[in-house]
Amino acid sequence: MILAGDFRNGVTFEMDSSVYRVVEFQHVKPGKGAAFVRTKLKNVITGQTLEKTFNPSEKVEEAQITVQEMQYLYSEGDMYTFMDTTTYEQVELSKEQIEETLPYLKDSMLVKVLSYKGKIFGVEPPTFVELEVTYTEPGIKGATATGTTKPCTVETGASFNVPVFVNIGDKIRIDTRTGSYMERV
Repeated sequence: MILAGDFRNGVTFEMDSSVYRVVEFQHVKPGKGAAFVRTKLKNVITGQTLEKTFNPSEKVEEAQITVQEMQYLYSEGDMYTFMDTTTYEQVELSKEQIEETLPYLKDSMLVKVLSYKGKIFGVEPPTFVELEVTYTEPGIKGATATGTTKPCTVETGASFNVPVFVNIGDKIRIDTRTGSYMERV
């Protein structure tokens, strides 16, 4: 059992004969009244999202999620192929199933494939990924100490905000939990 007060992003639990994953959560303590936990949940089977408020002491049943390490091979149209590195068995997943992972997905990358009772519902990338910058505006000379950022496009086609000193061809490290720039590699 999991207490609602212990919710974190990525926690998966059973509720109303469905399995939900916490996408966002917020512990709220109003000036008057009892504290509560406001959440945004995603049904891992249907993909539907809902917002629900919990009492922090409310208990929910933890879902038994299977995590399997697989290697991303290639994409063909809207289908993405992953391979189990021990059995060499391949699995195809749709764009909708892995949409949150796409900005970080590179060929030959090892990822965690998540399933519930044999049905795959998501892919988790490594916590930090190194991506090459394919396009960004040139930085302003001497503007390295201001903390300003600019948009850049990386090899996966995704866009991130980076400091002004980052240039085309640089490799940068991105935190996949927040989608934010960490450092230049």
